[in-house]
Amino acid sequence: MKNLSLILNAVLIAAVGVLYYFHFSSGHSTKRSKGSESTQVASGVPIVFINIDTLLNNYDYYADLQDEILDKQSELEAQLNSRTRNYDKNAKDYQDKVNKGLVTRREAAELEQSLYQEQQEILQLRDQLAAELQEEELVRNRRLIENIMVFLKDYNKNYNYQYIFSNSFGSNILYAGDSLDITNSVLEGLNKQYREQKATKK
Repeated sequence: MKNLSLILNAVLIAAVGVLYYFHFSSGHSTKRSKGSESTQVASGVPIVFINIDTLLNNYDYYADLQDEILDKQSELEAQLNSRTRNYDKNAKDYQDKVNKGLVTRREAAELEQSLYQEQQEILQLRDQLAAELQEEELVRNRRLIENIMVFLKDYNKNYNYQYIFSNSFGSNILYAGDSLDITNSVLEGLNKQYREQKATKK
């Protein structure tokens, strides 16, 4: 979750930079928020924030994504464990035959080569499955970010905020007044939207 918070912060900071440029290069005043006067900074620009940690901990879609990742991880681990158990069995059989003198030196060398090849294939499979899991997680995180960004664009039609920052422990925002926090409102809307979408798919 820490990596996802960093990604979200980076995306939102980039978006804020673009908004900042357009706002101050446009030469005209910005509409005021429908919210309270406390959402106005010194320049008169409506600004609020979302606590990303709170949002993710309570967002149903994120919880489901995490479950999907854990299921995928279990599936890939089972695949790798199956190959590893098979290798261990073959290695034990080889050792038993050598100890009992049931194979010639040539046969033993061939079995060693076969075991070595199998070991290398398992290592390659491990790396491949790790990369596959990492890609799965990356894609799901991008879907999550896209989902939040699309929702905020629609959500903001009712408020006309110029800046919606993300805040989390250790982020660039060291302090923000509670009156600027729209986390619960956004979370309620996101969960409502997601539950409706899930109900439609059933």
